[in-house]
Amino acid sequence: MAASELYTKYARVWIPDPEEVWKSAELLKDYKPGDKVLQLRLEEGKDLEYCLDPKTKELPPLRNPDILVGENDLTALSYLHEPAVLHNLKVRFIDSKLIYTYCGIVLVAINPYEQLPIYGEDIINAYSGQNMGDMDPHIFAVAEEAYKQMARDERNQSIIVSGESGAGKTVSAKYAMRYFATVSGSASEANVEEKVLASNPIMESIGNAKTTRNDNSSRFGKYIEIGFDKRYRIIGANMRTYLLEKSRVVFQAEEERNYHIFYQLCASAALPEFKTLRLGNADYFHYTKQGGSPVIDGVDDAKEMVNTRQACTLLGISDSYQMGIFRILAGILHLGNVEFASRDSDSCTIPPKHDPLTIFCDLMGVEYEEMAHWLCHRKLATATETYIKPISKLHAINARDALAKHIYANLFNWIVDHVNKALHSTIKQHSFIGVLDIYGFETFEINSFEQFCINYANEKLQQQFNMHVFKLEQEEYMKEQIPWTLIDFYDNQPCINLIEAKMGILDLLDEECKMPKGSDDTWAQKLYNTHLNKCALFEKPRLSNKAFIIKHFADKVEYQCEGFLEKNKDTVYEEQIKVLKSSKFKLLPELFQDEEKVLSPTSATPSGRVPLSRTAVKPAKARPGQTSKEHKKTVGHQFRNSLHLLMETLNATTPHYVRCIKPNDFKFPFTFDEKRAVQQLRACGVLETIRISAAGFPSRWTYQEFFSRYRVLMKQRDVLGDRKQTCKNVLEKLILDKDKYQFGKTKIFFRAGQVAYLEKIRADKLRAACIRIQKTIRGWLMRKKYMRMRKAAITIQRYVRGYQARCYAKFLRRTRAAITIQKFHRMYVVRKRYQCMRDATIALQALLRGYMARNKYQMMLREHKSIIIQKHVRGWLARVHYRRTLKAIVYLQCCYRRMMAKRELKKLKIEARSVERYKKLHIGLENKIMQLQRKIDEQNKEYKSLLEKLNSLEITYSTETERLRSDVERLRMSEEEAKNATNRVLSLQEEIAKLRKELHQTQSEKKTIEEWADKYKHETEQLVSELKDQNTLLKTEKEELNRRIHDQAKEITEAMEKKLVEETKQLELDLNDERLRYQNLLNEFSRLEERYDDLKDEMNLMASIPKPGHKRTDSTHSSNESEYTFSSEITEAEDLPLRMEQEPSEKKAPLDMSLFLKLQKRVTELEQEKQSLQDELDRKEEQALRAKAKEEERPPIRGAELEYESLKRQELESENKKLKNELNELQKALTETRSPEVTAPGAPAYRVLLDQLTSVSEELEVRKEEVLILRSQLVSQKEAIQPKDTMTDSTILLEDVQKMKDKGEIAQAYIGLKETNRLLESQLQSQKKSHENELESLRGEIQSLKEENNRQQQLLAQNLQLPPEARIEASLQHEITRLTNENLDLMEQLEKQDKTVRKLKKQLKVFAKKIGELEVGQMENISPGQIIDEPIRPVNIPRKEKDFQGMLEYKKEDEQKLVKNLILELKPRGVAVNLIPGLPAYILFMCVRHADYLNDDQKVRSLLTSTINGIKKVLKKRGDDFETVSFWLSNTCRFLHCLKQYSGEEGFMKHNTPRQNEHCLTNFDLAEYRQVLSDLAIQIYQQLVRVLENILQPMIVSGMLEHETIQGVSGVKPTGLRKRTSSIADEGTYTLDSIIRQLNSFHSVMCQHGMDPELIKQVVKQMFYIIGAVTLNNLLLRKDMCSWSKGMQIRYNVSQLEEWLRDKNLMNSGAKETLEPLIQAAQLLQVKKKTDEDAEAICSMCNALTTAQIVKVLNLYTPVNEFEERVLVSFIRTIQLRLRDRKDSPQLLMDAKHIFPVTFPFNPSSLALETIQIPASLGLGFISRV
Repeated sequence: MAASELYTKYARVWIPDPEEVWKSAELLKDYKPGDKVLQLRLEEGKDLEYCLDPKTKELPPLRNPDILVGENDLTALSYLHEPAVLHNLKVRFIDSKLIYTYCGIVLVAINPYEQLPIYGEDIINAYSGQNMGDMDPHIFAVAEEAYKQMARDERNQSIIVSGESGAGKTVSAKYAMRYFATVSGSASEANVEEKVLASNPIMESIGNAKTTRNDNSSRFGKYIEIGFDKRYRIIGANMRTYLLEKSRVVFQAEEERNYHIFYQLCASAALPEFKTLRLGNADYFHYTKQGGSPVIDGVDDAKEMVNTRQACTLLGISDSYQMGIFRILAGILHLGNVEFASRDSDSCTIPPKHDPLTIFCDLMGVEYEEMAHWLCHRKLATATETYIKPISKLHAINARDALAKHIYANLFNWIVDHVNKALHSTIKQHSFIGVLDIYGFETFEINSFEQFCINYANEKLQQQFNMHVFKLEQEEYMKEQIPWTLIDFYDNQPCINLIEAKMGILDLLDEECKMPKGSDDTWAQKLYNTHLNKCALFEKPRLSNKAFIIKHFADKVEYQCEGFLEKNKDTVYEEQIKVLKSSKFKLLPELFQDEEKVLSPTSATPSGRVPLSRTAVKPAKARPGQTSKEHKKTVGHQFRNSLHLLMETLNATTPHYVRCIKPNDFKFPFTFDEKRAVQQLRACGVLETIRISAAGFPSRWTYQEFFSRYRVLMKQRDVLGDRKQTCKNVLEKLILDKDKYQFGKTKIFFRAGQVAYLEKIRADKLRAACIRIQKTIRGWLMRKKYMRMRKAAITIQRYVRGYQARCYAKFLRRTRAAITIQKFHRMYVVRKRYQCMRDATIALQALLRGYMARNKYQMMLREHKSIIIQKHVRGWLARVHYRRTLKAIVYLQCCYRRMMAKRELKKLKIEARSVERYKKLHIGLENKIMQLQRKIDEQNKEYKSLLEKLNSLEITYSTETERLRSDVERLRMSEEEAKNATNRVLSLQEEIAKLRKELHQTQSEKKTIEEWADKYKHETEQLVSELKDQNTLLKTEKEELNRRIHDQAKEITEAMEKKLVEETKQLELDLNDERLRYQNLLNEFSRLEERYDDLKDEMNLMASIPKPGHKRTDSTHSSNESEYTFSSEITEAEDLPLRMEQEPSEKKAPLDMSLFLKLQKRVTELEQEKQSLQDELDRKEEQALRAKAKEEERPPIRGAELEYESLKRQELESENKKLKNELNELQKALTETRSPEVTAPGAPAYRVLLDQLTSVSEELEVRKEEVLILRSQLVSQKEAIQPKDTMTDSTILLEDVQKMKDKGEIAQAYIGLKETNRLLESQLQSQKKSHENELESLRGEIQSLKEENNRQQQLLAQNLQLPPEARIEASLQHEITRLTNENLDLMEQLEKQDKTVRKLKKQLKVFAKKIGELEVGQMENISPGQIIDEPIRPVNIPRKEKDFQGMLEYKKEDEQKLVKNLILELKPRGVAVNLIPGLPAYILFMCVRHADYLNDDQKVRSLLTSTINGIKKVLKKRGDDFETVSFWLSNTCRFLHCLKQYSGEEGFMKHNTPRQNEHCLTNFDLAEYRQVLSDLAIQIYQQLVRVLENILQPMIVSGMLEHETIQGVSGVKPTGLRKRTSSIADEGTYTLDSIIRQLNSFHSVMCQHGMDPELIKQVVKQMFYIIGAVTLNNLLLRKDMCSWSKGMQIRYNVSQLEEWLRDKNLMNSGAKETLEPLIQAAQLLQVKKKTDEDAEAICSMCNALTTAQIVKVLNLYTPVNEFEERVLVSFIRTIQLRLRDRKDSPQLLMDAKHIFPVTFPFNPSSLALETIQIPASLGLGFISRV
């Protein structure tokens, strides 16, 4: 596609910027061909119109996709141009803190100006053996690549380190040499690698100085050749130096220093050995104070001086030579202080007895007058005469400075010669790796001769670099069979010709130097005449006639001609040199020995070093064979010759390039100055490399990588079985222009920009797919969310409505209840109000009615009286009126009644005539009669009631009258009493007056008393309140104190518990550390022991066998290749007798000696025990003597019995002697009659004699045991005879005995009496003894209790005086001490009891066995007559046939055969597979049991020693076979467990069966041998771990990191050029399944061999630790592995390993915990990394990772797809801030070589020894069952 099509909207481009060099901008609209302006928007948001160049119409360079930013290799970038390179380096340096980046074959190293933890030995081990493209860029990767190519291609290598001053060249070269010294080792014991590294501080001190750009700037170039032998181990080194900056010795610019060695001398001036140098402060000397900066921050010159002297000593420079060097250096400093006084304009003089010159002459051993003379004069020689001419002061100062420079330069060369001699090796050098540390391209404001030479050297190196890059590109294209098109690249041969060709600049300079009156001006004119306008690379400045300009490959440089001739001549006056040559100081003439040696133009000195300067002074007479031309060889000529030699060397090697970049001029850490970086990138050739790569096909993909990355662009029908054809078909559709790509054999080659185009298509496709997926998923999520919300809404509605209904019902209930309450309340209120009103009303009514009643009563009274009056008046008037009215009424009535009667009469007359009328009338009459009757009755009743009332009133009246009469009488009497009372009242009033007066007084007193009482009460109440307050306060304080005491006690308890837990953890850690240290020492001891054996074997074989030639091995392995070469030629069985006969005085094997040393402690304990037993024996003998003395006083009772026993003892002893003599004679006869046919092992006579010998020895053992038994019985009988009070008198007993003899019953009576006496005495003695023991124990307990009580009382008294905290602590301390003492006492008692029990058990077994045999023998052989005739039954002990007791018997001479068949020649794979697990261990233990049964300590020791040595031999011979090591680890542990299980110690016998307890060892305590076997098991375990590690190591990285277990999760990113320069092609890809299969194999083998389950867990834990550590270490060193998808891959792989653990039931082995750092690193790759909450989550999650590891992972995190986001620098800073208080190791990588300390928990076997059958396949027919 056309490039213009990529300039679309939102495309990002780079535009030039004067400050930042390049700025990023974004297109606001699509670019169309013909547009003159681009609409851009800068990153800060500013819009800009970018005008295109109207001539070239060149578009600004495109910016790479974000996914490619930060790549390890710049050639992996799709757009290869300057801004892309600059931006990639800046992002890696600033954001990721990565200082190394590949640029094709170049390693770009940016100086961080800060110490970084990336150069440790763990990093070296991580890079060792790795392919260059597999790990992150590093100087170690370049060094490893050079080392492997040297070994693989048999070709010498070179590492070319270049850069500006201060860019870090010296440090990079130093680390490269350190890498070679570490990974290769040395071929001899002289520590050559240490000497190579020790040369650095020496060369730095004499060749480095502080400049304005660098505190440790190398002021010379050096090329170090590190030599290797055929096995690629360092054997020596050689150094060549170039162009030392001598002018620095006499002049330093502002803020600069002279060479470090001068300041180191001044800082060490106070040392006693330096007193003679008469040094002082650096400010005192002219040569060290000119820069005004004598001190470097952070550098201790005195300490550096110590390091320099140590390095000189290591390199063989003796102390005398060192002091000589320091004398010369001090002399140079004093020479600089020599001052001159002008006599006239052409002459000068030195003041007499000038101190600096005096000191200089004393130090140099020259005459003062002679030196002073030639400093102020010079000798001129003409053809005919020689004369001396004085010189001016200026010339004298220049001559002085020239002499100082010459002395220093020669001293520098002398030191370099001696360093080379120290590094020289006598072994022939097979190959070498050269490290070139040379100055980079330099351009300053004023450039002189030094810059010219430096830039000339860089032109040569750049030409070589360009040719090498071009060659590699050509080889790659030819290898892939791609049409080769010539790439145009910058050829700097014209510039080189301008400098070095005939009539070139150097040639003209040398010619001008030969001219008598040559000057810089004339030389400049010659340059202008020769090259100006003739050579396009040569220009003349406009404003100067003393300068010229050269167009170098990097930039134009203007050189000032002033000083060129002088510096090229390097003139030193010969007379001054002669004075120095005549020095009495022997070192000084040595410096000028080589002055007169002639060097050819193309050869170097014998040491390989090119001298940098020669004096240009012509002597008076030329020496024979020396021409003037040779003597006047100029500096430029020498430098050109040495440079040609260097180029020849480099062209003969495979070069590797390191370009060092200085990021800023202020030495600020991790600060990037774009301008300075671009200048150096242009100067060092990095951009040229990029340009060459971009001109061809810079992007290269393998077909599989392309298919994996761009599978998303293919349809299913496009995918074929052939990946190559698939890629071709797809590319033809995607990229129409076929010139944009080429198909190679294994790779697809793309032109620049095509990968970005493919990435854009891929991103668009993925974006469309993402949008579609997002659309579908978001729809599904929204539907799911809607359904969930609907369901939730319905549920909520249901609950809300139910809730509302319940609330409504509740509301109704509450309303109803409220109404009810209101009703009753209102009723209550109303009632209460009513009651109140009613009461008020009633009260008012009562008052009112009373008032009204009274008023009414008054009115009624008045009315009554007025009525009475009115009544009488009205009565009179009424009567008057009545009489008058009555008269009138009566008259009227009479008149009316008359009229009415007349009318009634008429009616009656009419009615009388009718019957009904009569009836009605009759009815009416009846009613009237009844009414009248009723009325009469009522009137009668009223009359009666009135009558009754009248009677009652009369009665009442009569009673009232009587009462009134009585009242009147009483009143009369009262009146009389009142009169009497009046008189009494007067008297009483007088008394009342008195009483009132008294009452008044009493009241006043009462008032006073009450006031006092109130006051007292108030005071009392106040006091009580105060006391209450105080009481409350005291209670509060008491409660507070109690609470504080409780809290303090709780805190102290918690603190003590916490402290106890911490101390326990610390003790556990200390125990593990101690165990690990012990096991490491054991490992080291084993290694030294093997080394000793190897050296011993080599010494033995060198005498008879010619030394074999060197054989090439991998350089990472040690030189012990002859370990197993001759170990099987001579068997141990043949070798042992030979050694015993020929070397009887030779010391034992190492194991015996070590065992002897380990048993010394045990021997000391046994000696102490022996001494105590001896004391006890002496005490018993004294008791026996006392008892014997007492017995002698009494007449003998048991004389006959004792006499018989003594006779029996004598008889047995004589029989013993007889048997011994027979045995000796038999052995002697065997020796005398020794012949091959008779004494052959298979001969019949031999077998007969052997059987006889065996039987005789067994009989002898039986007799010995009988004698022991009889002696013990005799002693017990002696002790049993004690005088008793209850015994009968001896005379009576004798009489009874005589009587019994007469009766013939003496034997039976004697026996009965004897038994009775024994029984009674034994009972009495036992009771007495037990009583005494109990009494003593009780007394002891009482005494101990008293002491304990006193001590407790004292402690309690002391504790009561202490504060509570100290009291608790003291009590705890006391309790701990007490428990410790009790534990120690109990342990001592337990040990004593164990020893006693073991002894008693052994004695009991022996006694029980012999007594049983005695009883059987006696029952068979005793006759009745013997019972009567003899006092004791005769003792006869015949041998008894034994059953199989779980022991194996072998002969002493068969021991080696046993070891050979059972250990040395036993193959785990084959015979051992079908055996019982641990069968060899059981067989060996059963043999040990038999030797223990025989009480043969020599046999036990010999068997155990042979077993241990045999196991060591077989592991040495087949130590790299996992099955062998696992088999013998299992058997060694089983053998160790058997020794414990059957040791007889109670702690190991808990799980034994009674039958197994019978098989315990009886005679020997093999605890020390158990320790030896434990050590052997530890060594085998460590060897097993090493074998595991060697097998797993190649699988781990490929299986855990590189292989995609989940296909398609991680996309492949574009790779750079480094991927095609891998040293070794993949031999086979390992997967996770390969690791799991290998783990299954390990586990099945260990289980098959019967290894202890706990030990298997420890092995698995170690395996998983190795897997986790190696994986994490590679992850931390591989940027391409730090992505989200890789984190998912790792977590999946870890889950598979955990699943394996679950399947094998090993989850509790601790293996999963060892993977925790790897798991957390994978989680860190996957978690969100944006906000502060994310940072907090990461800090809490990653507790198994160190801060350095967390920050490293975050820095390395790289998105694989553009949808992932990078980690911001601010987020990483937040993480660092949060983790600053975490105390963890600063080490970045895990120690993959760490081995956990191993333990062997006791695991008893349930297998019965007597049931074990020995297979015939083992070839152990010579051992028999016992």
